[in-house]
Amino acid sequence: MSDFEHRPGVKEATLVVRNLRLTGVDNQNLEALKTEIDKLFGIDEVIYNDKSGSIYLAYDASHINLEGIEAVIRKHGAHIHNDWWTNVKESYYQFVDQNIKDNANHQPHSCHKPPPGSKIS
Repeated sequence: MSDFEHRPGVKEATLVVRNLRLTGVDNQNLEALKTEIDKLFGIDEVIYNDKSGSIYLAYDASHINLEGIEAVIRKHGAHIHNDWWTNVKESYYQFVDQNIKDNANHQPHSCHKPPPGSKIS
């Protein structure tokens, strides 16, 4: 895939896919929850699976993180499932998201450049 096959602002290099189980999702809050998440900048795709009760998210981790998405989920009366495996996945996702964001903002340097002010060109 290329960057042109994603929504504006979503780069292939920083695209992540997340699956999390949710609780408190019903017919009344599902569409509002999906619509609001879908409008966030950096979101590429949002799908909710009724059978497993999980949400599938594809987003650019350099623009948005899981905490921002969770705030929208809580705003609509739903919550991340509170079991051991979901907590482990959520912590791992948060770590990776922060790492991607930090690396996207990092300015690399080279040890092979002459020091500033030297007359070597």
